[in-house]
Amino acid sequence: MTGGPARRPDRYDGIGRSYTHTRREDPRLASRIHAALGPARTVVNVGAGTGSYEPRDRAVIAVEPSAVMIAQRPPGSAPVVQAVAENVPVGTRSVDAAMALWTIHHWTSPARGLAELRRIAATIVVVAPSILLNELWLSSEYFPAMTRTRRPEIQPERIADALGGNARIEPLPVPRDCTDGFGEAYWARPEAYLDPAVRAGMSAFTLLTRAETEPGLRRLAADLRSGAWDAKHGHLRDLAELDCGHRMIIACP
Repeated sequence: MTGGPARRPDRYDGIGRSYTHTRREDPRLASRIHAALGPARTVVNVGAGTGSYEPRDRAVIAVEPSAVMIAQRPPGSAPVVQAVAENVPVGTRSVDAAMALWTIHHWTSPARGLAELRRIAATIVVVAPSILLNELWLSSEYFPAMTRTRRPEIQPERIADALGGNARIEPLPVPRDCTDGFGEAYWARPEAYLDPAVRAGMSAFTLLTRAETEPGLRRLAADLRSGAWDAKHGHLRDLAELDCGHRMIIACP
């Protein structure tokens, strides 16, 4: 370990207080992520949150800026350092792999954070949303303000370029009954978005204003009551998984 635990006020200090109620690791997504880590035996998890998707059969160091999130890590979790992605207190090439899952859109400087991942590890796995999420009914029909978080500099192609020429991009389809309640997890279970406890675990919602949220909630509730949502999107309820636009960017030695 090198340096000190750089600290900044973190939005998850405010929005992450009930995070573990709805955000639980999905085993199918975990299997894909762990396979992408390859033979790595030592892993740094940057933006680690409460510890979801950290492999239990490898040596893991977690890096997380939010004290609220750190406090919710379960007993037996990997050791955690309070620090930010832009200043990871780990020596150069001191671990086999680094992973950063559904976190880059919260970084102050994605370019600096990605450079840190490249500095500390040979293998890198990043999971990030792409602009394709804008096409999902959730954003396109009910909550269009969500699209502003899908900035050009954090699109998968830009991430791959920053990590180097050997990086590849793979789709990460979301299971219909996904147990990890991130923003698009309920693509076939629209009723869930009407539950404030479910929305509380989604940064996609907590970053919106009330004026940006309430009209969409009223419209969605009305469309579910009338059957309009099912008339247009009911076929989704029969799919096993859907490519909502999430991507896994993998850079290997």
